[in-house]
Amino acid sequence: MTTRKHALLLFSKPPLPGEVKTRLTREKGGPFSEEEAAEIFRRTMFDVSELCCLALYEMEQESKAEVAANPAAAPKSYDFFVSTTPVENVEIIKHTFEEIGEWPRHFTYIADRGRSYDEHLQDAFQQIFDLEYDSVLYVSPDAPLLPREHVLNGLRWLDYFGQTSSVGGVVQATTQDGDVCLIGWTRNADIDHLDVTSDQRGRPPLDIYLGKAADKGIPLITLPPVLGFDDINDFAQTVTQARALRYSQKYQPDLYLPIRFLDWVDWRGIKVGNPPA
Repeated sequence: MTTRKHALLLFSKPPLPGEVKTRLTREKGGPFSEEEAAEIFRRTMFDVSELCCLALYEMEQESKAEVAANPAAAPKSYDFFVSTTPVENVEIIKHTFEEIGEWPRHFTYIADRGRSYDEHLQDAFQQIFDLEYDSVLYVSPDAPLLPREHVLNGLRWLDYFGQTSSVGGVVQATTQDGDVCLIGWTRNADIDHLDVTSDQRGRPPLDIYLGKAADKGIPLITLPPVLGFDDINDFAQTVTQARALRYSQKYQPDLYLPIRFLDWVDWRGIKVGNPPA
């Protein structure tokens, strides 16, 4: 029985000062130094990666249970890819992950190429599909509130579409402003990332991917939106929500907490308040 291969992709810059989360910096009107903004990004990247490791392990156990119950069922494998650019940054981001210790699974590091963000992401997908993976699911490295269920359900939907749809399928989730924080599709889906962030009409990525899928009649699943942050207002909401999740975990023990992110904001003594009316 041929194994169905699925890939989870973290597409990221290294967390270097001045390169990431610059809208949070004092240079752009925010409260943080470039070094602090990079540390925020580094911690969210680690939290998201740990969440993904847990989800991939859960999917592997689910596949083993399916095969045990039905030996005729196709086994499934799940691999974690980290893509960055240029090629010199591969060793930087690899070292960034390894310097905090051993991770619970193997990461495959690749360098993506292109002239724009869209081309780089498209190239990363294509490199993985060229390795004969049946689906690729991208997750954003700076979405610390991404639910584990989004990753699990994204992978389940892609496996389902890969087995039942002649035109494949797409799954996506966006942040509150329409930016994509999770998106993936099957190898047989005729869709791409090109001209999404560079759209001249100012359409949000959600609408563009939806249009690409609808034009080809490709099934598309949209998961509930996820709170993301680029500016200080979104950051404040993320802090508040993360702290609420930490309290709720007492009663919902299966919740995943972005603990590295929370540890830093607590250590920094960050307090969130509303401006007076």
